[in-house]
Amino acid sequence: MGCALSTDSPDLRSLSLWHQTTPGDDWTPRPPLPGDREVDVAIVGAGFTGLWTALYLARAEPTLRIAVVEAQTAGFGASGRNGGWCSALFPSSLDSLARRSSRSAALAQYAAMRHSVDEVILAATAEDIDAQMAKGGTIALARSGPQLARAKAEVEHARSWGLGEDQVRLLSETEATSVLAATRVRGATYTPDCAAIHPGRLVRGLAAAVERRGGTIYEQTPATEIAPGRVETRHGTVRAAHVIRATEGYTRTLAGQRRQIVPVYSLIIATEPLPEATWEQIGLRRRETFNDHRHLIIYGQRTADDRLVFGGRGAPYHFGSRIRPGFDRNEHVFAALHATLVDLFPAVAPARVTHAWGGALGIARDWTASVGLDRSTGVGWAGGYVGDGVSTTNLAGRTLADLVLGRDTELTRLPWVDHRSRSWEPEPLRWLGINAGLRAMTWADSEEARTGRESRIAKVVAPLIG
Repeated sequence: MGCALSTDSPDLRSLSLWHQTTPGDDWTPRPPLPGDREVDVAIVGAGFTGLWTALYLARAEPTLRIAVVEAQTAGFGASGRNGGWCSALFPSSLDSLARRSSRSAALAQYAAMRHSVDEVILAATAEDIDAQMAKGGTIALARSGPQLARAKAEVEHARSWGLGEDQVRLLSETEATSVLAATRVRGATYTPDCAAIHPGRLVRGLAAAVERRGGTIYEQTPATEIAPGRVETRHGTVRAAHVIRATEGYTRTLAGQRRQIVPVYSLIIATEPLPEATWEQIGLRRRETFNDHRHLIIYGQRTADDRLVFGGRGAPYHFGSRIRPGFDRNEHVFAALHATLVDLFPAVAPARVTHAWGGALGIARDWTASVGLDRSTGVGWAGGYVGDGVSTTNLAGRTLADLVLGRDTELTRLPWVDHRSRSWEPEPLRWLGINAGLRAMTWADSEEARTGRESRIAKVVAPLIG
């Protein structure tokens, strides 16, 4: 079966499954900035980072004047288009964090990420946001000899850091298949630190919560420049003692920021709701999220209404860090995702693919997410999540709130705080490098499928791309 959208999808909310199925919300934009304004904190970007930051600031200091400016609508970008994983994944490894700081600091970062998964659930509950969360953990399948070797190495590495079976464990073929009955399963790793969510419900609920607590969100207000004490937009200037950049994959649209964070597209498909008989064959009874140990990333979840949402990398990086609506769709990648999904779960073959979408995620040059505040200028930032932002943005929001309020806390002492990645190379070097890396991971998976041995290409390229 080809990956074709059914023709009975409604209107603009079909930007993604999540946009279409957020109840009671037609995504009509809020009014834009009506002219120059002066506030205490100005936040650029109404995705998860900006909204979590505004929410925690408003909770801590209700008298603060907080303005969030957004080029489109809250949740338009990656926050409303991701695969719906709220995980403890962080784009830098423990070893990489330890090299930049210390072993204890790296472990503290890991612990903070684990806690953030629960904090998202607690905060959503406190704000009466029904994001359809289910903390079933993540199963990462091993479906070949090289993949099983990587799964075992991952668990051994975790043990060397003192992480026990309650944090990550190796599953036998029988154990893995009992959770997720994909084809050719030889084992898996499992971590409890992930929840499947409906990101559209979460991001729109956060926007409403920010407004309930006194914050103001100006939509259809593209920012053009961030500077100490001010944000320039197409509708006026917002002046503030603290200015926060929360633009992730769209950072390149700001003056002077083109090479800070590059946008790389990830694409996703979703099936129609599957019958219970099909789910009995597949598994995911606790709505576990899933992937496998291949090199080119894939990810999936069972939604609350029994769809299979399945995504992956593979779309090219576009020259000059361009972002275009047309890049959200790549029929070749959608078809490849569908073929991979059916290869994993043949029982899904008859199901219609009802939604297919994409969006830009943000990657820093050293593949390290960061958060920080320059106290001399009052300018703060967070981003570079490499697609693992649903929980990391929550940690960023809590950390930025502490930094803005001048608090010295466990969060402000984490090793990602005030980390500064070097700029990406100018074009055409970054276009050549990023796309060569993506292509190499595809080749590596093909080589392993053909030979049954670990790819030599991956050994060379993987350290270069994070």
